[in-house]
Formats: sequence, C-alpha cells, structure tokens
Amino acid sequence: MKGVRTGYGLAYRIGFAPWEHYGRVAASTLGALLDREEADRPYPPGRALDLGCGRGQKTHELARRGWDVVGIDTASHAIDVARRGPSDARFVVGDVTVLEAADLGAFDFFLDVGCFQHLDAEERAAMGRGVSALANPRATLLMLEFGATRLRSLTGGVTRAEIQAALPGWDMIAAEPADTTGLGWPLTRTSPHWYRFRLAA
Repeated sequence: MKGVRTGYGLAYRIGFAPWEHYGRVAASTLGALLDREEADRPYPPGRALDLGCGRGQKTHELARRGWDVVGIDTASHAIDVARRGPSDARFVVGDVTVLEAADLGAFDFFLDVGCFQHLDAEERAAMGRGVSALANPRATLLMLEFGATRLRSLTGGVTRAEIQAALPGWDMIAAEPADTTGLGWPLTRTSPHWYRFRLAA
C-alpha cells in the first residue's frame, strides 16, 4: 500500500482529486444509503468512522447528520484541509491497517468509499481485524468498492470473496451495483458495488 499512500498524498497536495467529483455526483445515492443506516437508530445515531476519508467530504456529511464522527487517512495534507471544513468532525492522520493503534474508541458505523480496494490481502485482513476490534455490538459497515476487473492493477478492485474473507464475524446483508455516472472512463468499467455488513451477534 506504500505506493498508493504516496500517490494519494501527492494527488491531494497538488489538488488532483477526481474521485471527489464522483462523490458530489453520487451524493444522493450515499444520502439514501445513510438514511437506511439511520432508520432504526435513535438520534443522534452514534459514533462513525470514515475509513480513508481524504479531505472529509463524507465525514462532514456524517457530522451534519448527527453522527459523532472521526475521519482517518494517511494523507496528512488532505487531513489538514478536512480539519478546516464545516463541521466539528474529528480527523486523524493514521493507517486503516493499524486502527487499534490510533486510540479512536469504539464505533457503531464504519464507512469505506474506495479505501479497502487498494489494499493487498495482508492489509485487507489487518483492516478487517481493526474494524472488528473497534466495532460496538451490531455495528454496521458500508463499503463502495470496484470489482476485480482486468483494470484492477490500475484502478484497484476486490472480489466479494476477498471482502468477506477479511471480515470474519460480519454478515453481508446487501450487495448492490453502484451508479457509475460521473466516474469517467476507465472507472465506469470497474463494476463498483455498495456492500453492507453487520457484525454478527
């Protein structure tokens, strides 16, 4: 993941973040998915962790919705920008593969939009262990990941089996194709899916 970290860090530093455009285009889809997460929860809904949060686009939205939210990313420049954002969300420079070392506390909800798909098998397992260690009972996890297509070496991507292998003890309760509007080529060819998990009782 070192090369990915370096690449994303440089991209944020020079202001090249096309994935944020997709985040804006897909905001209504994410909003509907967050509505589902919040439907059976009290208000405020609890604690949330935004994994690979970048400049905090989604983290601030979670805060706006009432979540006590933390965003974590290795890109320090992106975190600096996120901290100047419009909410009281907390931001941490840290690695999703060593979550337990970050002293973040426990969470009711985890959001990962395209972070997991760039990890190798060992790192995916480490992230899975960390999420499980920080999860409150019956916590949920929402992920947007590209499929493992022929473009995987360029764009990242994972199979459903690889995701499930990294999350023993979690039940997959939804797997839905994501709208590719706004992604642009070649990302429109990556078969992205939204995955929803719940920590088994």
